[in-house]
Amino acid sequence: MPNITVDGQELEVEKGRTILQALDDAGLLMNGVDVPHYCWHPKLPIDGSCRLCQVEVEGIPKLQIACNTPVQDGMVVHTTTDRVRAAREGVMELLLVNHPLDCPICDQAGECKLQDYAFEYGISASRTREPRRALKKSVDLGPTILFDQERCILCRRCVRFCREIPGTGELGVFNRGDHSVIETFPGTELDNPYSMNVADICPVGALTTKDFRFKIRVWFLEDVPGVCTGCSNGCNVYLGVANNKVYRYVPRRNDQVNDTWLCDAGRMSYKKIGAEDRLRGPLVRDDDGVLRDATLESAVAVAAERLRRLVDAKGAGVVAVVASAHATDQDLAMLRRLVDAVGIDTVGVALIVGEGDALLIKPEKAANAAGARARGFGDLGPVLERLRGGGVEALLCLGHDLLHESLLGGAGPLEGLDSVVVLDTHRSELERVADVVLPARHAAEKHGTLTNHAGLAQHVQPAVEPAFQAWSEGELLARLGAALELDGFDGSFDPLAEGDA
Repeated sequence: MPNITVDGQELEVEKGRTILQALDDAGLLMNGVDVPHYCWHPKLPIDGSCRLCQVEVEGIPKLQIACNTPVQDGMVVHTTTDRVRAAREGVMELLLVNHPLDCPICDQAGECKLQDYAFEYGISASRTREPRRALKKSVDLGPTILFDQERCILCRRCVRFCREIPGTGELGVFNRGDHSVIETFPGTELDNPYSMNVADICPVGALTTKDFRFKIRVWFLEDVPGVCTGCSNGCNVYLGVANNKVYRYVPRRNDQVNDTWLCDAGRMSYKKIGAEDRLRGPLVRDDDGVLRDATLESAVAVAAERLRRLVDAKGAGVVAVVASAHATDQDLAMLRRLVDAVGIDTVGVALIVGEGDALLIKPEKAANAAGARARGFGDLGPVLERLRGGGVEALLCLGHDLLHESLLGGAGPLEGLDSVVVLDTHRSELERVADVVLPARHAAEKHGTLTNHAGLAQHVQPAVEPAFQAWSEGELLARLGAALELDGFDGSFDPLAEGDA
């Protein structure tokens, strides 16, 4: 492995890597060793077009671009010399020749690399007097992206992304020289399952998502690390939070899970957190057959009384339990304890299976299917047979995926049950047959771990606090176990103490 020296720091790097890649591998890039860059991206092919990453290499007369200069043993690199500073200033000046001075109204302000680098590495004032080149504004590229062409600095990240990652290649560079522009190919639009990533990798305000555009200034947002719950890949994200509300998901780099990408469907799933159809308090069906608001204590007591009455009279065999692959490992561990304590053996996990791809999207449309299976909640088939064919008189159900057309297909088969207890985040048709409904928290509202398809347990933490009554499934089940007077249940639940249960 070659040894190189960068600004006096000795590094052992992997053979065949470029200077910029070696710094990124060592965690030093823009984190101790500042080499500004636009066109280079750690997960895209090297382009070498922006020229901003020039560095001085001893023994080589001319400055070299760090993104495309392979490391060699004994190489000595300098990133802060006067020659390097002058080169950066020259590149920044050229990039800003035609760039509009609209930072106050640009949606990228606050997370714009052109803005940041102009401040850090550019000159104090523009020397140009000619009018800036006029180009198109607010171009509709497809269902998700708008393009302000005059802000584009032609780093071509978006072009390389569409060509190399989803393989759809909708974007290209047209014309030549100072007439070059990025556009979609004739007769096409930017419409692929990962299209919104182009806004993430755009270093300026040229590409913005229709969903987030002009919604809130980014400096008001707190980026809370989390996990996308759209499928079993468990892509790492940052939740953009302000005023106790999630405004967006953006991908968080994890080379083991999702590199730096996020599918559009997963990105938009943040809207489920604050959706209007969230369950906002416990419900209990009264003697007139109407679900009415109740306190948590009274709802848990009714659920426990109904389940205890059936188990005492007919045994635990008449009770079925459906787990949710959206619940955390700790929630599911508490469900497992309750199931074992009662002696219930008709159990399974409701899991919707859809389409997947070879990149990130997995067919299992829940974040914790592997975690549910690891805790003994397997195929739902036997549970569905008993629910349809008889033999079950009570159901404890987490979530409402059970209703999916590929599983139960609706609440009809549950109408004849004596007791249905539901723990869920959102309203559903289960309310039509439920006797007790207990509101649960979304993964973005609680502590715990989610185990992805590869068996990697990833921590989640509360990014927001529900503005209504809701509890984690683990806490609700702990209270239910205590109300049932089961051994080992005192009503308490601490997901942090449970660890990776």
